[in-house]
Amino acid sequence: MSDVDAYQYEVSELGADDGGGFVVTFPDCPGVVGVGETTRQAVADGRQALFAALDALKAVDRAPPVPGTGRVAVPSA
Repeated sequence: MSDVDAYQYEVSELGADDGGGFVVTFPDCPGVVGVGETTRQAVADGRQALFAALDALKAVDRAPPVPGTGRVAVPSA
């Protein structure tokens, strides 16, 4: 299992029209998102989502994205 701490994330503030709060995304893992009323809550939610995504990849024998590259790991032969 890949370490969720190895992945960088970006925090953005949501405008009032979008309900307020914060959203966390992971550049190396498109589609993995966390939300929360505070940055701390959004990061915690994002980490849970990332853990679930990485766990799902492992369950189907797919390599996780390489942290910092935005690419899927290539299994060694």
